[in-house]
Amino acid sequence: MSMNIRPAAVAGMFYPGDGRQLSSEVLAMLSVATDPCERQPKAIIAPHAGYIYSGPTAAAVYARLIPWGDHIRRVVLLGPCHRVAVNGLAAPVADAFATPLGTVPIDRAAIATIADLPQVGLSDLPHAPEHSLEVHLPFLQAVLETFSLVPLAVGHASPEQVSEVLERLWGDDETLIVISTDLSHFMPYDIARQIDRSTCDAILRLDSGIRPDEACGAYPVNGFLLAAARHHLRPELVDLRNSGDTAGDKDRVVGYGAFAFYSPVAGHA
Repeated sequence: MSMNIRPAAVAGMFYPGDGRQLSSEVLAMLSVATDPCERQPKAIIAPHAGYIYSGPTAAAVYARLIPWGDHIRRVVLLGPCHRVAVNGLAAPVADAFATPLGTVPIDRAAIATIADLPQVGLSDLPHAPEHSLEVHLPFLQAVLETFSLVPLAVGHASPEQVSEVLERLWGDDETLIVISTDLSHFMPYDIARQIDRSTCDAILRLDSGIRPDEACGAYPVNGFLLAAARHHLRPELVDLRNSGDTAGDKDRVVGYGAFAFYSPVAGHA
């Protein structure tokens, strides 16, 4: 029986469409970003713009995962919907997601554990054109060895609805949670820096009241932050910049932040 594979939608636009070039570019960004990390992140927040704009910021936090590339076996990936409106969260029907680096199997068993929740629907339609999840896959393919994917496109959903889904998928340290978001959009450079700094401070407080104009992935971010607070995760700001720092002008910039979240050390609340 043939597999239902979701093909790459933005290869050749947001990132190179040639596998060899893509691998070379991702590895180059990771090599610059490599920063020794003694603890395994339980979760990360990373941006989803074209690699020329946000790739270095994403690489900064993905580099933190390299030492645990053979240990992480499942990735729960949440991002906002840009093309298809969704109420709640949409899980795919597809069996795998493809990129120029190969295919990533979908963890159908994990999706089955959340399928009864009223805020979760099954549909490939929101996933087909969506870049907010896809652009993370080449980084995951570069830093992890073998893993399955639970990709969830998040539309209008309360923090409680998102966190309820994450609780069921939380797992142990073989499960990594990735939240996809950019920060402010199309502000002048200096104003964007102020807004993004404030949003970063809220994320570092695990404040689940971030607005969509402060982060396009506010719905998945807020739900994750609510769950992170319940699990006493410890946040770290890894990188903060905007498109004016990378490849764009400074008149209308988009902000990018990268964060790592760590489980509490035993005996330390």
